Amino acid sequence: MRCAILGDIHANLQALEAVLADAREHGCSEFHCLGDVVGYNANPRECLEIVRNLPGACVLGNHDKAAGEEGSLEGFSSNAALSLEWTRTILDADQKAWLGSLRPQRQIRKSTLVHATLDSPESWGYIRAVPEADLSMACQRTPLCFTGHTHVPKVFGQGVGEMLFFENADGVELPKSPKLLINAGSVGQPRDHDWRAAYMIHDEEVGGLWLRRVEYDVESASRAVLDAGLPAKLAERLRTGA
Repeated sequence: MRCAILGDIHANLQALEAVLADAREHGCSEFHCLGDVVGYNANPRECLEIVRNLPGACVLGNHDKAAGEEGSLEGFSSNAALSLEWTRTILDADQKAWLGSLRPQRQIRKSTLVHATLDSPESWGYIRAVPEADLSMACQRTPLCFTGHTHVPKVFGQGVGEMLFFENADGVELPKSPKLLINAGSVGQPRDHDWRAAYMIHDEEVGGLWLRRVEYDVESASRAVLDAGLPAKLAERLRTGA
């Protein structure tokens, strides 16, 4: 079985549709979302409806949690807070209830899905380096854990540290390590200076992993952000992948 692992969609409909088309072209039959379906961009309703109807699982992200509630937005950047305030006005009660029903982590066969860290999932800590990865893997009960939140694809191995990950058409065989923690990158707002939508394909039968980069109509997505009255910086970062 091939699964598409989708991180940080962030209400970017154009990127999501391009990624789903690419994933289906490559034989994916399950679609697992690592949280932050909403926030930042202009199509939270549409992206939420697509994700909730996909065959697969979705976990709770910090933007999902904030958009589904009416509490303080303290801790978010000013642009993130503005986008979340707007998102709250766009989502209906049923959509907010769906966000509220999401669990912070899920186990799907031999893989765990989490938005941030396994050691404290709803503290929303970032895994950027080996010490944070090691803390999370200490709580990992499956061979693989897929995570998001940083918007930057990375692979960490237990007792190995950060591992090189090569992009190519044929994918790579998963390294032999007791546990792997894999950041799938971001569909809707990449932050590794590559504007293309990023996601991963996991082939469970052959133990393969593909990092895919997909071009999409980024100008249309950027215009939608501006048309919604959201901060111009959110539109610009789509073009730069920063």
